[in-house]
Amino acid sequence: MSRNVELARQQWAESYSSLVTAPPGIDARVREQMEAVTAELRRRVGGSFTLTELVATYDGSERWTLPAIEERCFRPGWVRTASSAADAAFHLYARGARDYQP
Repeated sequence: MSRNVELARQQWAESYSSLVTAPPGIDARVREQMEAVTAELRRRVGGSFTLTELVATYDGSERWTLPAIEERCFRPGWVRTASSAADAAFHLYARGARDYQP
Protein backbone atom coordinates (compact mmCIF):
# COMPACT_ATOMS: atom_id res chain seq x y z
CA MET A 1 0.00 0.00 0.00
CA SER A 2 1.36 3.40 -0.94
CA ARG A 3 2.22 6.03 1.65
CA ASN A 4 -0.51 8.33 0.28
CA VAL A 5 -3.13 5.65 0.81
CA GLU A 6 -1.88 4.93 4.32
CA LEU A 7 -1.92 8.61 5.27
CA ALA A 8 -5.40 9.18 3.86
CA ARG A 9 -6.79 6.11 5.62
CA GLN A 10 -5.26 7.27 8.90
CA GLN A 11 -6.82 10.73 8.52
CA TRP A 12 -10.21 9.26 7.64
CA ALA A 13 -10.10 6.85 10.59
CA GLU A 14 -9.15 9.62 13.02
CA SER A 15 -12.06 11.78 11.87
CA TYR A 16 -14.48 8.87 12.14
CA SER A 17 -13.18 7.95 15.58
CA SER A 18 -13.44 11.52 16.83
CA LEU A 19 -17.08 11.67 15.73
CA VAL A 20 -17.98 8.30 17.24
CA THR A 21 -16.33 8.99 20.58
CA ALA A 22 -17.53 12.58 20.91
CA PRO A 23 -20.37 12.89 23.38
CA PRO A 24 -23.06 11.91 22.49
CA GLY A 25 -21.50 10.23 19.44
CA ILE A 26 -22.41 10.92 15.85
CA ASP A 27 -25.52 13.06 15.90
CA ALA A 28 -28.22 13.21 13.25
CA ARG A 29 -26.74 16.33 11.64
CA VAL A 30 -23.36 14.70 11.11
CA ARG A 31 -24.96 11.49 9.85
CA GLU A 32 -26.82 13.55 7.25
CA GLN A 33 -23.56 15.15 6.19
CA MET A 34 -21.88 11.75 5.91
CA GLU A 35 -24.78 10.44 3.84
CA ALA A 36 -24.51 13.43 1.48
CA VAL A 37 -20.82 12.73 0.90
CA THR A 38 -21.47 8.98 0.52
CA ALA A 39 -24.07 9.66 -2.16
CA GLU A 40 -21.54 11.78 -4.03
CA LEU A 41 -18.91 9.06 -3.64
CA ARG A 42 -21.28 6.53 -5.18
CA ARG A 43 -21.80 8.87 -8.11
CA ARG A 44 -18.12 9.76 -8.55
CA VAL A 45 -16.38 6.48 -7.68
CA GLY A 46 -19.06 3.84 -8.11
CA GLY A 47 -19.23 0.48 -6.42
CA SER A 48 -16.05 -1.06 -7.77
CA PHE A 49 -12.90 0.84 -6.86
CA THR A 50 -9.48 0.55 -5.26
CA LEU A 51 -8.13 2.51 -2.33
CA THR A 52 -5.77 4.31 -4.69
CA GLU A 53 -8.75 5.44 -6.78
CA LEU A 54 -10.56 6.58 -3.64
CA VAL A 55 -7.53 8.57 -2.49
CA ALA A 56 -7.34 10.20 -5.93
CA THR A 57 -10.98 11.22 -5.51
CA TYR A 58 -10.19 12.56 -2.04
CA ASP A 59 -7.53 14.92 -3.39
CA GLY A 60 -9.33 18.23 -3.82
CA SER A 61 -12.60 16.76 -2.55
CA GLU A 62 -13.42 19.86 -0.52
CA ARG A 63 -14.44 21.44 -3.84
CA TRP A 64 -17.40 19.06 -4.04
CA THR A 65 -17.96 17.75 -0.48
CA LEU A 66 -18.79 21.13 1.01
CA PRO A 67 -21.33 22.04 -1.69
CA ALA A 68 -22.88 18.54 -1.46
CA ILE A 69 -23.28 18.88 2.30
CA GLU A 70 -24.57 22.43 2.08
CA GLU A 71 -27.12 21.49 -0.57
CA ARG A 72 -28.56 18.55 1.36
CA CYS A 73 -27.90 19.38 5.00
CA PHE A 74 -27.95 23.11 5.43
CA ARG A 75 -28.47 23.91 9.08
CA PRO A 76 -26.85 26.56 11.24
CA GLY A 77 -23.33 25.48 12.17
CA TRP A 78 -23.09 22.80 9.45
CA VAL A 79 -19.64 23.95 8.40
CA ARG A 80 -18.08 23.10 11.80
CA THR A 81 -18.50 19.36 11.26
CA ALA A 82 -18.44 19.17 7.46
CA SER A 83 -14.75 18.32 7.08
CA SER A 84 -14.82 15.60 9.73
CA ALA A 85 -18.07 14.22 8.35
CA ALA A 86 -16.57 14.06 4.86
CA ASP A 87 -13.47 12.25 6.11
CA ALA A 88 -15.63 9.85 8.12
CA ALA A 89 -17.69 9.11 5.01
CA PHE A 90 -14.49 8.32 3.10
CA HIS A 91 -13.45 6.03 5.98
CA LEU A 92 -16.66 4.03 5.77
CA TYR A 93 -16.71 4.01 1.98
CA ALA A 94 -13.13 2.69 1.85
CA ARG A 95 -14.37 -0.57 3.35
CA GLY A 96 -15.98 -1.33 0.00
CA ALA A 97 -12.70 -1.08 -1.93
CA ARG A 98 -11.61 -4.19 -3.81
CA ASP A 99 -8.24 -4.07 -2.06
CA TYR A 100 -9.49 -3.07 1.41
CA GLN A 101 -7.74 -4.67 4.35
CA PRO A 102 -8.46 -3.66 7.94
